[in-house]
Amino acid sequence: MDHQGQFRRAALALGIPDDEVSRFIQHLRLSIRLSGGSGGVPVGQFGGLPRLPVGMDWPSDGVSPLPFIFSVDCAALPRVDGFGLPADGSLLFFQDHEQAAATGERRYGRVVYVPAGTDTEVATGSTDDAFVGEQYDVGARLRAEFPDWFGADDEDEDDLSPFQQQLARDLERDLPHLDELCALANDLWPPDNGYASAYIGGYADEEVVKSIAEQTLAWREKTGEIVIPVAKWYSHVEKETHRLTSEWVSLAHFPVDNELYYRSDGSFVIRHDDLAAGRLDEALSVAELIP
Repeated sequence: MDHQGQFRRAALALGIPDDEVSRFIQHLRLSIRLSGGSGGVPVGQFGGLPRLPVGMDWPSDGVSPLPFIFSVDCAALPRVDGFGLPADGSLLFFQDHEQAAATGERRYGRVVYVPAGTDTEVATGSTDDAFVGEQYDVGARLRAEFPDWFGADDEDEDDLSPFQQQLARDLERDLPHLDELCALANDLWPPDNGYASAYIGGYADEEVVKSIAEQTLAWREKTGEIVIPVAKWYSHVEKETHRLTSEWVSLAHFPVDNELYYRSDGSFVIRHDDLAAGRLDEALSVAELIP
């Protein structure tokens, strides 16, 4: 479905100029919200045992099997403009979120793509409760997303950095109908209501992108490509984070049950180009544990 076209037609019907709508759409992303008990046709499975290609071993970190989180049927998911998921086949997500959070190593998370028509079987590599959660089906609906600094009011601006505050001010200047456009997007694709099992697509977490930005700048300094004065490091990281936000997308983001932590999240992020080219092995596994 042409969601951008749908939004544009609705905005023009409100009398908002087309060039302003185009500027707004540059910041609008849609994510796919997965949740159980939502009715309709199931698009994926959480927990239980995954279906893997016949003969394929249970994904591991090289030593131990990785917990299976969920799988989705790509053909059953809503199509999203500019989000290059495979048109069919299945995506399966495995992650040891505690090890991923503690080490930051990619080997503790893996995305498996199973092309349509592949002979599969229910995996038997692990039956331990630590690797197989309660099984349930999930349905899907779309949700509108914006950058963290987007549409901040005067009170919220106090929590933004000077760079983000300038972005917000520039936005208000370029989008005089900002409030109406945000309201329209949220009407078409409403924000959360209740518990979500996971999100597919949308903006990658800002802290994750910031970490990538820091590593990118550190490597460029190490190779002699650039020299950044210590006093300017933070501002360079912010600008690089802002640039990379357009290159990276959240492939999946999901809460993980863990009684020892106040918050336990897992996610996979990937470059738009890698996703469009089917290079799913380039997805980065990221996890966060908050006591």
